[in-house]
Amino acid sequence: MKLYTVPLAPNPMRVTLYLAERAALGMEIQLENVIVNTLKGQHREPEHLARNPFGTLPVLELDSGEYLTESLSIIDYLESAFPEHRLLPSDPVASALARNIERTLEMRVTFDLAWWVHFTKSPIDYEPDPARAAELLTKMQAGFDYAEGLLRDGRAFLTGDQPCTADCTLAAFFQFMRYTDEDLIGQRSALRAWDEHYRARPEVQGLFLM
Repeated sequence: MKLYTVPLAPNPMRVTLYLAERAALGMEIQLENVIVNTLKGQHREPEHLARNPFGTLPVLELDSGEYLTESLSIIDYLESAFPEHRLLPSDPVASALARNIERTLEMRVTFDLAWWVHFTKSPIDYEPDPARAAELLTKMQAGFDYAEGLLRDGRAFLTGDQPCTADCTLAAFFQFMRYTDEDLIGQRSALRAWDEHYRARPEVQGLFLM
């Protein structure tokens, strides 16, 4: 299988972190990484658009020749195709709760955070839009507070004592945030402690560019 990806971008980074977490648990999934240089516009070239008509990354090319073009679909497939040492809990209730946390963070933080980065200091040259960035920053506060509330009970990770897909998601988008040299965590001490702890772990430490 081939994973078409690009460094720094949050959705590809989410999959990269997921693969590292699986490897740390004892399941090293062998994928061929293919870098698609978005700064050179390679994601808009016909070769990549044949894989994904929307031009986004990551894309997983299956051995069957089919393509998965959404990061969570890629993670779901890898969870099912390689069931040993999965990242999601085996208990259906615990798994659903973990997914619920991840989805809440997506809806309340990461979607808006990605656009906030582009409207603040875009790595792919979107025009700055301070007014829109300010609106998104206000909108995200409830999501940041939600994450802070989860972590206030002393848990090491967003869903408990072990890293899960939600940690991969939020950590990937926090790296994207740091591209702007801005810190949106503020006075949320539990969230800051989680961020620092997650990035310092040897399982993922070498993967963060900033």
